[in-house]
Amino acid sequence: MISMQKLSRLISTVFYIGYFPFVPGTIASLAGLGLFLLFRSNIFLYILTALLVILGFYFSGKAEEDLRKKDAQVIVIDEVVGILLSLILLPQARLTGWILFFIFLVFRIFDWTKPYPIRNLQKLHGSLGIMLDDILAAFYTVIIFQVFFKLTS
Repeated sequence: MISMQKLSRLISTVFYIGYFPFVPGTIASLAGLGLFLLFRSNIFLYILTALLVILGFYFSGKAEEDLRKKDAQVIVIDEVVGILLSLILLPQARLTGWILFFIFLVFRIFDWTKPYPIRNLQKLHGSLGIMLDDILAAFYTVIIFQVFFKLTS
């Protein structure tokens, strides 16, 4: 039987992707992009994203307590959730090769730079601070691309 501590670490690090030695958040975002491409145009993608949001809120705070570090770099479920939300909340027909690359890039820039009020959300305690900053980065990304799509249609 797996302990709650091991389960929270497994889920919050997305099967230990968070322990990748270089840019684990970017690697996790790439994993999220891979999930999107694998399950694109399938209801399972929406169910999976909703499940990951729930699991992220539930387990990331527990993992943070276990690791004894605020928003530890190994906790990457928030990046997977963020990129998935960025992608599923946009018009699927417009999501082609280069557009997917730029969505990924814009999401990562928002996640790295944490413009207002994303930085403030990260200061929240536990799972809220871990998850909400990436969810807001996803919404910023969606807004940018919705405007872009309106201007180019």
